[in-house]
Amino acid sequence: MLNEILSVTPADALIDEPRVIRVDGLSAGERITIVSQTERAGGVTWHSQAEFEADAQGVVDVSTQAPLAGSYQGVSQMGLLWSQVPAEQNRREVFADTVAQPLVTELTVTTASNTLRATLTQRLMDEGVERIEVREDGLVGTLFLPSTPGPHPAVMILNGSGGGINEPRGALYASRGYIAFALGYFKAPGLSDYISNTPLEYFRKGMDWLRRTQRPLGGFVALSGQSRGGELVLLLASLFPQDVSAVVAYVPGAVVHSGQNAADPQVGRNGPAWLLNGKPLTHVWQDNKTATWAPFDEGPSPHRHERAIMTALQDSDAVARARIQVEKIQGPIILLSATDDGAWPSSLYSKMIYDQLNEVGFEHVVQWVDTKDGGHSIVFPYVPTTQLVYAHPVSGKINTGGGTPSANAQSDEHSWAAITEFLQNAVRAHLKRRQDNERQSY
Repeated sequence: MLNEILSVTPADALIDEPRVIRVDGLSAGERITIVSQTERAGGVTWHSQAEFEADAQGVVDVSTQAPLAGSYQGVSQMGLLWSQVPAEQNRREVFADTVAQPLVTELTVTTASNTLRATLTQRLMDEGVERIEVREDGLVGTLFLPSTPGPHPAVMILNGSGGGINEPRGALYASRGYIAFALGYFKAPGLSDYISNTPLEYFRKGMDWLRRTQRPLGGFVALSGQSRGGELVLLLASLFPQDVSAVVAYVPGAVVHSGQNAADPQVGRNGPAWLLNGKPLTHVWQDNKTATWAPFDEGPSPHRHERAIMTALQDSDAVARARIQVEKIQGPIILLSATDDGAWPSSLYSKMIYDQLNEVGFEHVVQWVDTKDGGHSIVFPYVPTTQLVYAHPVSGKINTGGGTPSANAQSDEHSWAAITEFLQNAVRAHLKRRQDNERQSY
């Protein structure tokens, strides 16, 4: 009898680590189906499957072999995870109920003579990472502290138009050695349910609190934000350049926007999102001669918000008035975008930012990672990317973020790899500048 073995290497690791999924001891040419099942948030089971043919040595290695049929096509080391779909329709929650709870995927293979099983465990929080709720100085967020001895650089994390506190990203940043402060600014305990009229001084207070209480390595505090948060981190870095050491802008905007889908109904989606010194910032919808919501509101379902944004960008004067002055930023920037972004044109926006910085001879590193055919949702590697249609968490309107499952999976993987390298380099450059300045002061 053949010694059939289903193995996962490593079996238990952080969520961003790829795994080798392999079946040994098969007969040459034998066909098998690998089934994956993961219980995610709310007890919902997500699943996928793929059929493979053993090679001449009786081996199926998912890292190097394409499935004959199944939930995904082509060679993809973690295809069994990103291609999962929920057993209950319209569910999108891909993480566990708490960040401390690992995701455990059960893999099953039925051969001609045996049933093989293995588990694959993905963790957002490394052992020893500390989670602390922050409710002080008017701030509402969650702090994650690395398990290793400090001092550590810090990252402040800001969500997009869904609001809330991005604990998954905070937990993973801390697991990779950063003091991570996931700061809520609406749809979080004690805060407004809407993005409208958010004071930008709140975020500066968050950076000040982070430096004062945590004393990050060399005073390094990066900002990481997605979607409206991607717009926000660029805006904050341009307004408070001395406070921001580096910028990680997921699917960002190049201009200031109105409240849009996350607006307070009393203010309206054409009303302001951001206030500075109590006054609204000029946004692209303001006095715009070409902007109309009709392509979004009246277009086919699922709706593409990007179609309305493109009408606003036709008014060059309005764009110029609302442009984020990224040339004022005093640190490195990484832009993550995708060419089929259904929420807004993040690829075009990133090009506008990139071109502007090149034009002025920006002295810091600017990196741009743009995924062909990818959509608006860029998360972490190795989570399901199949749910492209969703109800917006504030407006309830049925939208699509765009992209395809395979392109979005590539975007997740390539973007996170680029960010981890970018931040490592940014910290090194920051510390070197501080050291050089200290030498010059003697």
